[in-house]
Amino acid sequence: MKNRVSRIVRPVVGLACVIGCAATLAAQTTAPADPAPVKQPAPAVKPAATDDNGQFTIHENVNEVYLVFSVTNKQGQFISDLQLNDFALLDDHRAPEKVYSFTQQTNLPLRVGILIDTSSSIRQRFQYEQQAAKAFLLSVLRPQSDEAFVEGFDVAPDYRQGWTNNLDSLAAGIDSLQPGGGTALYDAVYSACRDKLLTSRGQEPVRKVIVLISDGDDDQSHAFLNDAIKECQRADTNIYAISTDASPSRDKGDDVLEKMALATGGKAFFPTDVQDMPVSFAEIQKELRSQYALVYKPSDFKADGSFRPIYLFCLDRKYKVRVREGYFAPQG
Repeated sequence: MKNRVSRIVRPVVGLACVIGCAATLAAQTTAPADPAPVKQPAPAVKPAATDDNGQFTIHENVNEVYLVFSVTNKQGQFISDLQLNDFALLDDHRAPEKVYSFTQQTNLPLRVGILIDTSSSIRQRFQYEQQAAKAFLLSVLRPQSDEAFVEGFDVAPDYRQGWTNNLDSLAAGIDSLQPGGGTALYDAVYSACRDKLLTSRGQEPVRKVIVLISDGDDDQSHAFLNDAIKECQRADTNIYAISTDASPSRDKGDDVLEKMALATGGKAFFPTDVQDMPVSFAEIQKELRSQYALVYKPSDFKADGSFRPIYLFCLDRKYKVRVREGYFAPQG
C-alpha cells in the first residue's frame, strides 16, 4: 500500500494505454458472493501531464494498491491473456473507487529473499539445497533490475548477504551457510520482512517475494505463525515455500508452509524427493514472470492501520486466481 501526492509512471509496453485513466466500478457491495466485475478504465477527469523526459505525472492525492496476482487453469497451467473485465474485485468488501492500470504478464523488477533452513533436521539434504538455490538465482535474477539477499536460520536469523545484484556474492552467501541446531522459522520470516522487505521501496513498483526452503517445523521462535504472516502482508511480500520434508505423508510442518504461502498469495511446493527440488524452483521462476498487475484506489479508505481483505476472482470459474488475502492500511 502506498501514499503518494504525485505519481510518476514511466511508459511501458502494454501499460501506456491505461496510464492516467481511472474507472468508477459497479455499485458497492458487502457480500463476497456477488462482487462487482472490474470494468475497463475510463479517462480520468484530471488529465496526466507529460514532462520533458516523457514521463506521465498525475497531480492528485492518491491512496493506491498495487496488486500482483497469477491465474491458472485446472491443470495448473498459467493463463496470461485475460483482460481487465474478466475479473471481479472487492477491497474490504467494496468495489474499488478507481482503476489506474492493468497489465498482463508483468515484468516487474524482483526483490527476492532466499531463506534457507540450516537446522540440524535438514543436515543430510543441505548441500543439495544450496546447489538448487544457487541455480535458481542464476536463472531468475536479472542483474540490471533485480536484487536478492540470503538469510539462513536455525535458532536465530543469520544474514549472509544483504541486497545485491551480484550473483557471485549471493552464491558465496549461500555457500557460507552451515547446518546448526533448532529452528526459528517464524522469527526468520518476520525478520526478513521487517528488516529487508519493508524497507525495499524505490521509485518504481517491484515484485517482492520470499523463497523459503524448510521443513516447516519451528521449535525456537519468539514470534508466532500469524505474526510472520502479518509482517509479510505489511511488506507486500509473497512466500514461495519448498518443503524439505522427506516423509511420504503430510505433517504439521507442511501445513505451516501451505498456510504461509496461501495467506501471502504465493505457493507451497512439496517435492517427493530432494532431487526434484529444481523442478519446484523452475515453477517459481515461471510464475514470477507470468503474472498480472492491477493498480487501483480503494473505496472508503481510511489510514487507520487496519487490515483490508482482498477478494479477487475470475468470472470464468474454470480459472483460479492466486492473490494475497489482503493488506494493512498505513497508519495515520
